[in-house]
Amino acid sequence: MTGFIILAILVIVAVWAISIYNRLIKGKNLVDEGWSNIDVQLKQRANLIPNLISTVKGYVTHEKNLLTQVTQLRNQSLNASTVAEQGQAENALTQTLGRLFAVAEAYPDLKANQQFLDVQQQLSQLEEKIQMARRYYNGTVRSLNTLIESFPSNIVAGRFNFTKRDFFELEDTNDRKVPKVEF
Repeated sequence: MTGFIILAILVIVAVWAISIYNRLIKGKNLVDEGWSNIDVQLKQRANLIPNLISTVKGYVTHEKNLLTQVTQLRNQSLNASTVAEQGQAENALTQTLGRLFAVAEAYPDLKANQQFLDVQQQLSQLEEKIQMARRYYNGTVRSLNTLIESFPSNIVAGRFNFTKRDFFELEDTNDRKVPKVEF
């Protein structure tokens, strides 16, 4: 009889461990899916940047340093290997693209150029998609990290070498500030 009770307890513990392991695998896969979505959006944006630069180049003759910087940051973004590196590269690229669009305001012919307007609209739409993908990714990272750190799932996570993932965060604290709007 005691052998049967011990066997029942071992089966219950095994089912419990398998259940937690499967939840950890599901969380890991959701985080990977979230990162893949971000990566796809960032590559689409990187592919639009050469179109933007070629359109702007003909009009903005005094801003060659800015165009060079956009190209360098695009390459840096494409070559990033970690979430933290990608976050830094993307934040820098977003700020520089913002400066490029601000400079474009000084060129009325450029602002009226249909190709420039199309690329600008596509980039704007991609930025929204990137933000949605970032929120999804960070939500899945939060869930996985909570599971990895919580008892009793942390026992199974530690046994099978599950590690916490990094959030895709803003590096520049100025990006967190509420913009000042004046009329």
